[in-house]
Amino acid sequence: MARYVFVTGGVVSSLGKGLACAGIGALFKARGYGVRLRKLDPYLNVDPGTMSPYEHGEVFVTDDAAETDLDLGHYERFTGVPRRASDSVSARKIYQRVLEKERRGEFLGKTIQVIPHVTNEIKEFLRHDPDRTDFMLCEIGGTVGDIEGLPFFEAIRQFRQEQPPGDVVFVHLTLLPYLDSSGELKTKPVQHSVKELRSIGIQPDVLLCRIGKHELGENERRKIALFCNLRPEAVIAAPDLQSTYQIPLAYHEQGLDREILRSFRMDDEQEPCLKDWKRIAQAVLHPERRIHIGVIGKYTEYEDAYKSLGEALIHGGIPNGVRVQSHWIGAEELVDQHSVALALSRMDGILVPGGFGARGIDGMIHATRFAREKGFPFLGICLGMQVAIIESARNLAGIEHAWSEEFEEEAPCGNGPIAPVVYHMQSWMQGGRKVTRRAGDDKGGTMRLGAYEARLAPDSLVASVYRDTEISERHRHRYEVNIDYCQALESVGLRFTGFSPDGALPEIVEIPGHPWFVGVQFHPELKSKPFAPHPLFESFIAAAASHNRLV
Repeated sequence: MARYVFVTGGVVSSLGKGLACAGIGALFKARGYGVRLRKLDPYLNVDPGTMSPYEHGEVFVTDDAAETDLDLGHYERFTGVPRRASDSVSARKIYQRVLEKERRGEFLGKTIQVIPHVTNEIKEFLRHDPDRTDFMLCEIGGTVGDIEGLPFFEAIRQFRQEQPPGDVVFVHLTLLPYLDSSGELKTKPVQHSVKELRSIGIQPDVLLCRIGKHELGENERRKIALFCNLRPEAVIAAPDLQSTYQIPLAYHEQGLDREILRSFRMDDEQEPCLKDWKRIAQAVLHPERRIHIGVIGKYTEYEDAYKSLGEALIHGGIPNGVRVQSHWIGAEELVDQHSVALALSRMDGILVPGGFGARGIDGMIHATRFAREKGFPFLGICLGMQVAIIESARNLAGIEHAWSEEFEEEAPCGNGPIAPVVYHMQSWMQGGRKVTRRAGDDKGGTMRLGAYEARLAPDSLVASVYRDTEISERHRHRYEVNIDYCQALESVGLRFTGFSPDGALPEIVEIPGHPWFVGVQFHPELKSKPFAPHPLFESFIAAAASHNRLV
């Protein structure tokens, strides 16, 4: 039977509960235990799929087509365990399940209330699909005291009482601020955060204190322990680090994994095997040299919108012995080839990521043309591949009105009809069945989502990169490259080297003879891990590391 670790947060949001949960999972994995990680989000959206990237950051997609919080990306990168749809739930999904049961008459006419019906549904989610794992780590989104989070806190309080003694541990992550005016760490916010948690019946077993660049002294540690009803050893410092990949090492050094095991009354004499994490930290912090990648995107003011992408670039640098410096460049800043040259000439490689809507597309087209004509290593992902198709169709194949149906209302071609080199795909095959979508469908969950197979040309660059001709990658998009234009594009130098198994959907395009130019319809960044970099990113960074800049 699985043991449960619940990770909660206090004082302020964005303290890093997801990374803390991922770090604990990595340490348990390093000790040889099986782990599974889950996220319980109190918001009323079904999932983050329709949220703005500025509102909620990246949407992480699982193999089984769930759109989830970016923290699930941390879980997968740190533990290597693929996430599933059943690893994420929102308050909306919980309430929806309760109401569906009520409509079916399953509550036998009783009045439906938060307690016990909503809290029972949350507990049912926690117990469902345990997967014979040793530890189930569950992060509760938001901050203690948030009104929408109360049913979740109440549910985990009840859950602990219903499990066998010693099978549930509460880890509370909170802020321990430093005041320059007094020159000391102030413990009162931590005390109030724990007081709030205890007022709803939850006594944390371990307290994880974010201390920034300061040290947690013994006096502060003992004071916190005294007022929060903990042993001093259970008050753990969580300092700022140069790299998130130092987290497992730092947490082990602080004794976090040992203290959690002691709370479970488990033996902690066996040290975890952390050699891979030491190797990764060494490679990230002490590379042979640094290279620069220009990322031309739509949401670059908020790097969490591209969280997995930024991490995948770092991963690609590890086997190449380089530190990747990502430069987040707003596509709208690139108005012509002159501004592109000023922004990108000092880069070693250029990447155009995914996105939605027409804003910034012209800047992406300018950047793609620059990379193609000047021989810069180029990787286009999802929308980035579609932009590469539009650019080549216009400037190589002479298809003047080449455009995407996604942007048809803002077509830059006067009164003439667009040439839909990218179009809205309304049906496709998934797992042997036909999937149909219409333009007027709801926005949420209606894209081509999750893992799809692709077949690669044996003599292609991507086949040599993957060392295989059959791959599976995760998708998240509504629009596809129009296969009707492939022949015209291949006649001017492009080559489509990856297709869906039925041959209907172009998945990968290359430019033979170019130093490194690849566009993919899927999101390879979602499957990259520090100890297993995605082959496309490893190859892209290798090409960028050997590139001779213009400046």
